[in-house]
Amino acid sequence: MTEKDANPHKTVATNRKAWHDYEILERVEAGIVLVGSEVKSLREGHATLMDSFARIEEGEMFAHNVYIPEYSHGGSFNHEPVHRRKLLLHRTEIERLEAKVAEKGFTLIPLSIYFRRGLAKVEIGLCRGKREYEKREDIKKKDAQREMEQALRGRRIS
Repeated sequence: MTEKDANPHKTVATNRKAWHDYEILERVEAGIVLVGSEVKSLREGHATLMDSFARIEEGEMFAHNVYIPEYSHGGSFNHEPVHRRKLLLHRTEIERLEAKVAEKGFTLIPLSIYFRRGLAKVEIGLCRGKREYEKREDIKKKDAQREMEQALRGRRIS
């Protein structure tokens, strides 16, 4: 088995804050339209998804506020680091997501950017915002789980 077979996709960036701030109900993989210097910058592992979101406009989906820095060797052919980028989905998927987003409280958030078989992909999450008390409950559950695992390993600290 080669190294490429062992790791089917290379993750470039993840939106860890989205997992904390939103309840992720559904995840969808989408292609992304990029120019050459953006792809090269992604291959170097540079991108930020913080404060990014997706929006459906006139039957097409776009990602906003995705930061892909300029390619280090791009020269005068570099791209704008932040601009809206078109996401590639089937029309039926876009229509289905548009109907769900029309409901109150739902939004589309880019969760990660990665390469699969040489193509850049974006994982989009259909999300609902969490309230403060829900965030605190999640933190308590994670702490309790971590303490149980440490106790089972005999590394109880306190």
